Amino acid sequence: MTTDVPYRSLPVDQGDVRYLPGPDSSRRDDVPAGATTRLELQGASSFPGTRRSIWVHVPQAVDPDAPARVMVFNDGWWYLDPDGDVRGGVVLDNLVHEGAIPPLIGVFVDPGIREDGEKNRNREYDAFDARYADFLAEEVLPAVGEHHLLSERAADRGICGGSSGGNAAFTAAWSRPDRFGRVIAFNASFAQMPGGNPYPALLASEPPRPLRILLQAAHRDLGWNERTGNWFAENLRVAAALAEAGYDMRLVVGDGGHSANHGGVLLPDALRWLWRPAGQPSKVLPH
Repeated sequence: MTTDVPYRSLPVDQGDVRYLPGPDSSRRDDVPAGATTRLELQGASSFPGTRRSIWVHVPQAVDPDAPARVMVFNDGWWYLDPDGDVRGGVVLDNLVHEGAIPPLIGVFVDPGIREDGEKNRNREYDAFDARYADFLAEEVLPAVGEHHLLSERAADRGICGGSSGGNAAFTAAWSRPDRFGRVIAFNASFAQMPGGNPYPALLASEPPRPLRILLQAAHRDLGWNERTGNWFAENLRVAAALAEAGYDMRLVVGDGGHSANHGGVLLPDALRWLWRPAGQPSKVLPH
């Protein structure tokens, strides 16, 4: 099947480009709203001295008696906020209702807050280790599992994040492919990982992991025309390494700068691609 993509001229200045949300990102009268509950997690063993909020969003079509697929979203409320750039709960309700993705539970996890009131976000998200993945797999999802029946299969668990949250999503699946099999990373800040971006070299040297990965990059991301600290270029390097290693991957490049706008607008189609059935060919995503 051939897909025709209409021509759109490139703006001369891309710095203030904004994408408009599509119908999948807006609440619809004919789509029943899912149920959202909030959990408070104190004193995580993986990150002692932190506390955080977790929102669990369950679309109405989820069968409470069957093990549910799970999609974890980093930067919890920011990705759940129905008036924000991403609107994750609204998107899940719409896509599940129309059968575009399988029924799944959204778990929106805030970064930790330390005892001094400061966010633990960068320590959790930019680190190149398994602590955050272990935290999700061994503390967050079991806490959610006390209230909802969750699938244990890695292929039934995805994770999404942007900027440093994109790092965390990628690293969680890289570190624990036994627990997370699907990844969406918007404008990942690979360039600011301590010690530099490890993934191009690792992807070239290690056997492929059973992961499906979608990356989004902004052409005017931070340092986009610099020799070092170039966030745009580091995303392209990871995408190229994934392609060369034979991963089931997708790269979407957009205009604009370091913002959640394009990723948020892209989320519905990103989820469609991420959760398509095995063996189904991927389709062209809109830009």
